[in-house]
Amino acid sequence: MSLHPFAGRDASYRYEAAWCCLVMEVDMGPAVLVPFFGCVMIALIVFIAVNGGTQKRKAALHTVEEAIRAGQQLTPELVSSLGMPNKDRGGDLKSGAILLAVAIAFVVLGWTATGIDDEVEDAFRVMAGIAAFPGLIGLVLIGFGLMGSKKDAK
Repeated sequence: MSLHPFAGRDASYRYEAAWCCLVMEVDMGPAVLVPFFGCVMIALIVFIAVNGGTQKRKAALHTVEEAIRAGQQLTPELVSSLGMPNKDRGGDLKSGAILLAVAIAFVVLGWTATGIDDEVEDAFRVMAGIAAFPGLIGLVLIGFGLMGSKKDAK
């Protein structure tokens, strides 16, 4: 007895069965369209935010370039008033703390999901694995922030 689905059948039946498997109907109902357009909207929002910041930076750099061509002196106050970004002190610490908080939230979510349903016993390990990415990046950023603050103190 063979476990192959086409064993003992002629070749024409095999061809028709293979063709039937290739034809699929996809139901494009709300269960498919809502998550798809949700992801598209997130990507569009990120694109608009990044593109807007890039355009603003280009305009500021173009203004600085024109001022240099005209022979004007550029003071730090003038450059900062044009909207050029200044790196905040402690920015790495803030970003690291936020990422560490996100990681802790993932772990707590996995812990609570395990407590709610007995069938989801692996939720804690899965969420802890997911939490490792923002958690470790957060720890590195906190380390960079602490090392940078020691250099600034000297």
